[in-house]
Amino acid sequence: MAVQEARQGPEPGAHDGGCACGDCPHGAREGHRRAVAAFLVKRDEFAAGQGLPAAVAHSASASRQWVSEELTQSAERVAERGRAEGESWLSRVWQRTACTVGAAVVALLLVQSLTAIGAGWTAARTAGLLAALLVGGALTAASWLHRARGGALAPVIGEDNRLSTSRAVAAAWVLFVAYAVLVLVGRLAAASGPAERDALISGLDLARGAGAVTVLAVVCAIAVLVRRVVGLRVLGQRLQKVRAHRPRAADLLTDDAGRGTFADIQYVVISAVALAFAAVRLARRPDQLPDLPWGLAVVVLVSAATYLAGKYAEGGRPVILSVVRSREAGDLDGPIRTGDDIEIRGAGFVPPGAQSADRLSRMVVRIGAVHVHVPLVPVAGGFSNPTDAVLTVPVPAEVEPGRAEVQVITAAGVETNRYAIDVTD
Repeated sequence: MAVQEARQGPEPGAHDGGCACGDCPHGAREGHRRAVAAFLVKRDEFAAGQGLPAAVAHSASASRQWVSEELTQSAERVAERGRAEGESWLSRVWQRTACTVGAAVVALLLVQSLTAIGAGWTAARTAGLLAALLVGGALTAASWLHRARGGALAPVIGEDNRLSTSRAVAAAWVLFVAYAVLVLVGRLAAASGPAERDALISGLDLARGAGAVTVLAVVCAIAVLVRRVVGLRVLGQRLQKVRAHRPRAADLLTDDAGRGTFADIQYVVISAVALAFAAVRLARRPDQLPDLPWGLAVVVLVSAATYLAGKYAEGGRPVILSVVRSREAGDLDGPIRTGDDIEIRGAGFVPPGAQSADRLSRMVVRIGAVHVHVPLVPVAGGFSNPTDAVLTVPVPAEVEPGRAEVQVITAAGVETNRYAIDVTD
């Protein structure tokens, strides 16, 4: 449908896509959608050999360069609309946070009301409801204060503008422990006798909540350590990172390319199960910190260690394995000359999350002292050049004959090793 609309053109009076009005049907999201549809139409037309001007149609190299430039400009417009849509989405998170918090408090009230039938309303239920109101109010206030940076999601958004799994898990445990302590505070404020107050204070003893405290300490340390590890690996060019247009819930379970990763999935699932168990224990024993069994606590620690090991193992520096002269059917064999196409074979040329055309167009090959932009070659549904393992670029006339070094610079700014080739006249 989006492609059909792009072929027909925008509706009369439609916005250009730059506005962020919440009730505007042609706001930032609509502008991004239309830009993507227009780009897909243009890419498929070029892949089918349509839309080429007569001035460049006679030359394969000229037509390829012209198509690449046209697609690059269109991709830049898509990226601009995507950034605008991401900023608009972030500015609306605080409203969704307020609605989510309100719904959660209402759900808690309904559950407590249903469970109070027959048993009666207790001080623990009042303390739990008040603690939920305090935590929810704090979340809503913080979300409004940071509404320009994602509201309540701001602490769990990484430097690459994606949701961080380690920070999200740590934030969930912090909120739960804070809620549990507030429940005890409410019970203590409503306690009528010294014996009851002493029992509630003893509920904060480390012996009773050692498992939960240990898990909290470990997940918070993992969040800090993962940030440090990722930062050092990026600076050391051992990990490639590209910035996303906006955070997505799927970031918690996938890598930068959108593929599900075992380390992230198992960490989120096991942490969610442990949190559910701790919540049930708090509901059953609201007079003390949830006594998380050591068996379950060790399972969470093993899951956290697996997640950390996965962060150490992911990524890698791009590498050139070989460079050969690109040969078309019917061409004679020969050495590499200026004007020829060379095929660079290796691995890691396209970083995870850089499969979009605007990121692919930023790839550069340095041949000697000359920087050559990698041309985009469209095919139905994607691009045949560049790919993660093979790049094809022309050798420009500015390259001096003789020994020259070839080096690929990816969209993440990471440089490969240098590979020497011989260029003849």
